[in-house]
Amino acid sequence: MPHYVEPVYRPPSEAASLIFQVTEGCSHNGCLFCYMYRGKEFRVKPWERVKAEIDEAAALVPHTRRVFLADGDAFVLPMRSLERILDHLYRSFPDLQRVTAYATPGNLLKKSVDEMKNLAEKGLKILYYGVETGDPELLTRIGKGATPDEMAEGCRRAAEAGLKLSITVILGIGGKALSERHARNTAALLNRIQPRFLSALTLMLGPYEREYKTAMGPGFELTSPTDDVAELRELVAALETDRCIFRSNHASNYLPLAGTLLGDKERLLSEIEAALKNPDGCLRDEWMRGL
Repeated sequence: MPHYVEPVYRPPSEAASLIFQVTEGCSHNGCLFCYMYRGKEFRVKPWERVKAEIDEAAALVPHTRRVFLADGDAFVLPMRSLERILDHLYRSFPDLQRVTAYATPGNLLKKSVDEMKNLAEKGLKILYYGVETGDPELLTRIGKGATPDEMAEGCRRAAEAGLKLSITVILGIGGKALSERHARNTAALLNRIQPRFLSALTLMLGPYEREYKTAMGPGFELTSPTDDVAELRELVAALETDRCIFRSNHASNYLPLAGTLLGDKERLLSEIEAALKNPDGCLRDEWMRGL
């Protein structure tokens, strides 16, 4: 079975997937809000070890249907490495239906449409991609390493190649002062990208809260739970996405929502308004976040 260097993270929708850690850490690892891989030095796992782990897992769980490639941005691997991994996975697991991975903005910009199309044809189905915000100033301040135009271009290439994108954005990332602008500019970028899947998370900093506030500059003030829900309202109201499966039911969120945009937009906005009118009865308590 696969051997992991902890911690290992995966998207909520990959809970039933077999995880192969083909890289360790994150090649960017510079996002101010993210502490998932701070204690890990980025490293590519040698092919011989990856192959041996796939072979061992195939002998034990041959009917595996889903595989997630970890860590933070397995899509950083060169084409030859990704092709070899995909080919061996589908040879080893006859019932395999999909392979997925995280990707960063830099990953998508370094691969051509034809290269990504080849990966899609070999069975890479979904890329999990953190937009976080569509606000140019905020992207710089949080160290995302990309502009809105660069993210829109990378996502356009991936979509043209036939890869589905599961996009995440983060409520509260700009604090109180930039809340409305963050929501508005994020919706504008998402409308350009037109993701197949979209999830809104809520900022959680834990022991890094003081560091984040200091780095964001004098006067920065974190949002309250109702601020975050109001920001979600502004985001959803401005979205014009077609057949996008939307979720805000991540463990970090105060208000769990699920629907399809644009079809469920009015219902979602109605549920948000109800929560803002009765926050004590609708929003998760702080202790429940992360569970």
